[in-house]
Amino acid sequence: MEEKINKISLLFFSSLLLFAAGCAGSAVSSEEFYSIGMAYFDLGKYEDAERWLNRARQANRTMIASTYNLGRLAFERQRYDEAARHFENILRRDGDNVLALRAAAYTRIVMGDIESAQRHYARLLTLVPESADSGYNHALVLYAMGRYTDAEEVLERFHIALMENSDNLLLYARCRAALNKVEAIESYAAWLETNTSPKVRYEYGQTLEKHEFYARALEEYRRAYSDSTAASADPKRSDIRFAIAKVLLIADGSSREGITELQGAVTEGFNNAAAVEGLLTRVSAANRDSIRNIIGTMRQAAEAPSEANP
Repeated sequence: MEEKINKISLLFFSSLLLFAAGCAGSAVSSEEFYSIGMAYFDLGKYEDAERWLNRARQANRTMIASTYNLGRLAFERQRYDEAARHFENILRRDGDNVLALRAAAYTRIVMGDIESAQRHYARLLTLVPESADSGYNHALVLYAMGRYTDAEEVLERFHIALMENSDNLLLYARCRAALNKVEAIESYAAWLETNTSPKVRYEYGQTLEKHEFYARALEEYRRAYSDSTAASADPKRSDIRFAIAKVLLIADGSSREGITELQGAVTEGFNNAAAVEGLLTRVSAANRDSIRNIIGTMRQAAEAPSEANP
C-alpha cells in the first residue's frame, strides 16, 4: 500500500513539474516521460502508461525500453499481435537483445506461432546457452512441431535442470516415448516418484505396453483408473478401462477378466468399435464370440440416435 501511495505521489509531482516546465518553455526529457509511463504501468493504468511511453519512444535514449514495455502492456491486455510487433521491432534494430527475444518467443507460443517461437528460442540459446528455462521452452516448441529428436537433444544439454525440474523431466519422457525409446520408461518412472497424475500414469502404462512389459503396464493402468474421476476427460475412465482390458487379453487371449473389463469400458462410454475389433486376432476362439457380441452392442448403441431422429 505504501509503495502504491508513493507512486501516486510521484505521478502527482511529476505532472506538476511537467506543467511548470511547459509554462516556462523548458524542454521535458524523454526519461521523465518514461518514468511517468512506468509508474502508470505499475499502477495498472495501462491507457495512461501507453500514452506516456509512446511519447518516450520518440527519443533514441528511451526508444528501446519504451518499446519493450509497450510490448509488455499489449501482452497484459491480451493484444498478442501488437505485443509481438513491439518485441520484434526491437529485434530488427538489435537482434541480440535477450529480453526482447525471450518476450517475443513466449508471445509467439501464446499466439500458437510455434515456428516463429522456435526461431527466437534457437537464437536465444545461442546467446545464452546456459539458460535452462529458455532451453525447456525451446524443447517444448520443438516437441509441438514433431521434432522429437531435436527436443530431446536440447533437454539433454541441461542435465542438472532435467533431473531437478519436473516439467523438464516429463517433457523428456514424452520426447523419448514419441521416439519409441525404451528409456522413456525410466524417465516416466523418475517423474512419478515425486509427482502424481492419472494422465501421466496412463502415458507410462502405454509406454510399458508398447515395450511388452504387460504386468507393469496393467499395474499403472489400474492406478491411473483408481486416481481418475468420472469427470476426467484426458484420458477418460472408459479409455483407461479399455487399456486394462486390452493388456489382459493380449497377455492371455482366453482371459475372462479381460472380457469383463471390456464390457465395463463399453458400459462407461468407450465407443471405438474399430479398436475393439483389433482385439479379435489376439484372443481365443471362445473370447472372439464375446467380443463380437460386444461390438454388436456398440454398433446398435451408435445407430440408436439416428433411428430415434430420422
